[in-house]
Amino acid sequence: MLEMAGAGSKVLALRSVEFARNHNVPIQVRSSFTWEPGTWVTSQEPSMEDPIISGVVTDTSEAKVTVRKVPDRPGISAALFEQLAESNVNVDMIVQNTSTDGNTDISFTVPKADMKVAQGIVESVAKEIGAAGIAQDDSIAKISLVGAGMKTSPGIAAKMFRTLADNGVNIQMISTSTIRISVVVAAADLEKAARSLHTAFGLDSGQSYSAPLPERK
Repeated sequence: MLEMAGAGSKVLALRSVEFARNHNVPIQVRSSFTWEPGTWVTSQEPSMEDPIISGVVTDTSEAKVTVRKVPDRPGISAALFEQLAESNVNVDMIVQNTSTDGNTDISFTVPKADMKVAQGIVESVAKEIGAAGIAQDDSIAKISLVGAGMKTSPGIAAKMFRTLADNGVNIQMISTSTIRISVVVAAADLEKAARSLHTAFGLDSGQSYSAPLPERK
């Protein structure tokens, strides 16, 4: 649940999940419209076999910034992200391209609410470090696969990327952790991407996804 909240799920606020975990407080998630018992979020002992994929989380609250042709030398990234941190701009995903002719592109995502502040900082730093320019895109969306079982199941990322490719969804950025894979796509492709991943990993059929066993040689 902590990973899902961090990935942008609107079920529970990230801070509430962190507080409950730190103080061992169980959380009951219930509907505002029915008397159904809902779902308990607890710190119980993990089962012998965790579900590989437990959810697909979408987030449309971020924008992407790209700093083009940045000199590829030590201290450049620090100069940029230190100033963003000093202004309390939270940076989520970061991608730096392979250096070409001593220059590289740095792309990162920030909350849309912080975009105006971030833009001013980036424009100032870009001039200082001799970057060619900046670009911004607020028509993006983040989609994440979350599941404790993926850390021991090879091929999850490959299946995710193939599913998106087969449905004509282009991946702009990628970020991973032990139990989460997040990608940035065009906002117009979000619904198609989410539906295809739900189907590919059995989340819309009530059946859990089982990764194929590796072939023995």
